Amino acid sequence: MTKLKTQSLQKKGSDLAQSNRQLEILSNGIFKNGELPTFKQKISETSQFPLKAKKLEILQINVGYMCNQVCEHCHVDAGPDRKEIMTRDTMKQCLEVIKNSGAHTLDLTGGAPEMNPDFRWFVEEAAKVGIKDFIVRSNLTIIRANKKYYDLPQFFKKHNVHVVSSMPHWTKGKTDKQRGDGVFDKSIKALQELNAVGYGMPESDLRLDLVYNPSGAFLPGDQMSMEKDFKKALMDDFEIQFHNLFAITNLPIARFLDYLIASENYEDYMYQLVEAYNPVAVGKVMCTNTLSISWDGYLFDCDFNQMLELPVNSKAKHISEFNEDLLEGRNIVISQHCYGCTAGAGSSCQGVVA
Repeated sequence: MTKLKTQSLQKKGSDLAQSNRQLEILSNGIFKNGELPTFKQKISETSQFPLKAKKLEILQINVGYMCNQVCEHCHVDAGPDRKEIMTRDTMKQCLEVIKNSGAHTLDLTGGAPEMNPDFRWFVEEAAKVGIKDFIVRSNLTIIRANKKYYDLPQFFKKHNVHVVSSMPHWTKGKTDKQRGDGVFDKSIKALQELNAVGYGMPESDLRLDLVYNPSGAFLPGDQMSMEKDFKKALMDDFEIQFHNLFAITNLPIARFLDYLIASENYEDYMYQLVEAYNPVAVGKVMCTNTLSISWDGYLFDCDFNQMLELPVNSKAKHISEFNEDLLEGRNIVISQHCYGCTAGAGSSCQGVVA
């Protein structure tokens, strides 16, 4: 039986907890010696460098790295031992930006965003702004982790939150291998509770989507065919319904990078990403219409750049300095991890892009 990993890379003192060490690995070796082209070289071949930000549509806010799980593929290196949590003051600055920006989607992530002590206050305040699509990325097990979270399905319903949930497989073995012992059973229970209040029903406006991440050093399969398989299996076995499945490629960052190196799959995986490069996906990557805000209010092109501590290429670097005019048209900061979002049908927080 799989033992649940209980410590983040940061807690273990791993050098891969340091963003500069991760960037060093991604910039040297097969990329430095010319064996593989850098991402900049690759997108230059199709005249797509520099990659530029378009009109802002999505604000993705990371409200903290604390989580009740320690998943082996996590690019955030989240876990119970991570104490980085967004304060209410920073949330207030975010609310001002939500009110005054042209963004139509608010996307709350973590960690487990629900573990932030001001999470409910923030959701209540943000819901008042009247954002078109209000997403909370939930690991599902948080709903069953403690009695204080048991009413989350009703809370989400009250504020018409779009729930996007992690679910690596419809079987217990594959799910628990990636996410830890007992995760599958708790996830199933949480999905049933979300269904019970109306989430995921075919005609329901209460959106419930699932996220699939591969459990090894390989790329996701076809999103549409996987969605059919997931829907059939979860309905047949547990009478669970959901709307869409998002297939997301694992990026070689933090814990997944650690796994790739430990299993001696790093070079093979990078070859897979480069060989699956799709120039059509480049124009549709999420960093072109999304702004990522860290727990302490700093601005990044995406959540992955946030974890690698690659700030936006703009004079406005913090939420307190937010200026939509300055940010629109900026050059997106790139490195070799970006191949993960442009492989095959592409990958974003909303699944495939091409």
